[in-house]
Amino acid sequence: MNLRRLGRSDIEISPIGLGCWQFSEGSGLVGAFWETLPAPIVEEIVDASLRGGINWFDTAEAYGDGRSERALAAALARLGKKPGDVVVATKWQPFPRTAASIGATIGARLAALNPYPIDLHQIHQPFALATVEAQANAMADLVEAGKIKTVGVSNFSARRMRAMHAALARRGVPLVSNQMRYSLMDRKIESNGVLAAAKELGITIIAYSPLAQGLLSGKFHEDPSLIKSRVGPRKYLPAFRASGLEKSRPLIEELRACAQAHGVTSSQVALNWLATFHGDTVVVIPGATKRRHAEENVGAMGFTLTPEQSRRLEELSRGYL
Repeated sequence: MNLRRLGRSDIEISPIGLGCWQFSEGSGLVGAFWETLPAPIVEEIVDASLRGGINWFDTAEAYGDGRSERALAAALARLGKKPGDVVVATKWQPFPRTAASIGATIGARLAALNPYPIDLHQIHQPFALATVEAQANAMADLVEAGKIKTVGVSNFSARRMRAMHAALARRGVPLVSNQMRYSLMDRKIESNGVLAAAKELGITIIAYSPLAQGLLSGKFHEDPSLIKSRVGPRKYLPAFRASGLEKSRPLIEELRACAQAHGVTSSQVALNWLATFHGDTVVVIPGATKRRHAEENVGAMGFTLTPEQSRRLEELSRGYL
């Protein structure tokens, strides 16, 4: 995979990364969304990602209270990866904390990821008992102390992202990324100013939930009963109900047609569109609970959609702007 710069930093990342939420070991409110994955399976997923050209991994404190970070570090170590061989991104959980928690918890983050450094440290949510300025200063302190390399945010509105960008700039630190929910079935960042501001400021958008929790694979349209056996709350979401599946069916059928034309899967088409439609601005972090999922992820950059295919997918997904 061709590498891209992470925002206005000197870090280079593959257009597809690996989201590591599913390594939470089923712990906590956030981690309970996924079943526990045994260490050998985690290692297989990380190995397949690396072999396919992925060079970065996104985890978080909130993913099992550090369990995902530790599982990722352990897998990388078992696979013989040394510090600096890969790019590691993690996140500080802001609520219900003050900005002082950013510095107070960095030791725990570094310990969980040991021996791998934190290349990107992100503020996980916009909700904290602190101003944007205070959070920016705390993050900048960590950059100056050499404890993290770059700073990002997650789920920040355009206004809040601009405020963080300006506050960090006053310390001479760039805001390199904003991690947002973005997929062909959730294109709100295109209509609420986030994507436009990111392009203007040179900020990378990291797209999470790029397959709309599996909907864009088409498997739930082929067999709606599949959702009943899935762990977590998504089975109750409107998009998984009969009416929601019918609404998205034209898009799913177009994804399937594109996939057949290129000899790939619908999921790979959906990931490819996200990672290419806006040039280098958007990178994508699908998850994986099996080796074959990781292998599918890395294959998403092995073909080129035609302009007509890209346009058709954009048209059919406008209802999700």
